[in-house]
Amino acid sequence: MSSVSLTARRVDVPDSFQAIQDYCWEQGWTDGLPVVPPTEPLVREMLAGYGGDPSLSLGTMQPRNAQAALEKLAINAVMAGCRPEHFPVVVAAVKAALDKDFNLGGNAATTGGAAQVVIVNGPIAEELGINGDAACFGPGSRANAAIGRALRLVIRNVGGLIPGEMDKATLATPGRYSFCFSENESRSPWEPRNIQLGYAEGSSTVTLAAIRGVYTIMETTVSTGLEVLQTIVGNMKAVGISNYYQIGTGAQIVLVICPEHAEEIAASGLSKSDVQEFIYQNARMPLHSLLGRAHYGNRNWPSWVDETNPETLVPIVRSSEDLVVIVAGGDGRHSAWLAGWGVTRMATEEIVKQV
Repeated sequence: MSSVSLTARRVDVPDSFQAIQDYCWEQGWTDGLPVVPPTEPLVREMLAGYGGDPSLSLGTMQPRNAQAALEKLAINAVMAGCRPEHFPVVVAAVKAALDKDFNLGGNAATTGGAAQVVIVNGPIAEELGINGDAACFGPGSRANAAIGRALRLVIRNVGGLIPGEMDKATLATPGRYSFCFSENESRSPWEPRNIQLGYAEGSSTVTLAAIRGVYTIMETTVSTGLEVLQTIVGNMKAVGISNYYQIGTGAQIVLVICPEHAEEIAASGLSKSDVQEFIYQNARMPLHSLLGRAHYGNRNWPSWVDETNPETLVPIVRSSEDLVVIVAGGDGRHSAWLAGWGVTRMATEEIVKQV
C-alpha cells in the first residue's frame, strides 16, 4: 500500500496538537470533538485494512454529489479514531448510505435531523469489540464510537452536510455524533439479522437505518412475552409520531428488544416474524387522532386508508416487514424502538475486504 499513489491535497500545519485541531475546525472538518491528525502514514495504514485502489469511488454522495473515494473515507476514519481493522465496517456502512433507497441526501439534510445508525451482525462484531451488550447505545466502546463517528464525518466532509448549510436540522440529535452497535447474537433466542436476510453462516453485515429518535420502554412488571409486546405497542401509540403519516413512503422502525424481554417473548412461542406481525396489527392510531395535527399536511397514506371514516385505524408502518427486530443490550428489562425517518429504506451490506 505504501507504493500506491494518494491524491488528496497536502497541507502544512504547525507541529502542535492544538494548532491541528484549530485548523481542522476552521476548515469545517470536525464535529466539534478533537480529531486524530490524518497524516499520510496513518491514512496508508487505514487503507491497508481494506485493500484496493485508494482512488476507487464507491459512488456519488449527496447532497454535494462528491465521489466517495476510499482515500477520502480513510482520511475521515483516521480522524474519527478508527483502527485499520475497523475500516471494512466503515466502507460497508458508506456503501449502505449510498444505496439509492436509503436517500442519504434527504435524511441527512432534513429539518427532522435524522441519525444514521450502524447495526453490525456476524463474527466481526466480537472480533472488533463492537458492543451489543450492556450500554451498547452509549459510550465505552472504541469500535462503536469510532465506526459510527467515521460514517458521520464522511457524511459531513464528503457529502457536505454542514450544520446551518446543507444540514438543516431544527434540533438534530446526539446520535449524529456517532451511533453504532451490534446485535447481541449470543443472548438472542432467534436468528440474527444477517442470517434472516439470507447471508451465509459466518458472514458479517452492516444494516444502516436513518432514525428520528430513540423511544425507551421499561417493562419490569408483567410476566409474559405477550404482555411485554402490549407494553411496547402502548408506547408506540401516541399523537405526534410522524411514522403514522408516512407509511406510503415506506417509513420503517427498528425494534431493539433487550435479552430478558426477548427470552420472555420467545417463551411465549413467538418468533421475530411473529413480533413484527403483532406490532403491525396492534400499533395503530384512529384517524380522528391524526387529522389536522402533527405531520398531517405532509401525510402520505395508501389508498386503502379510508379518510372518510374517523375510526379508521392507521398502522405505524406499511407492512410487518417494515419492522426490523434486533436483540441488543445487557441485563435489565429495558427495550426501545427507533422511529425511522419518513422517506428512507434501511440498507444492508456485507462486510468484506479487497486484499
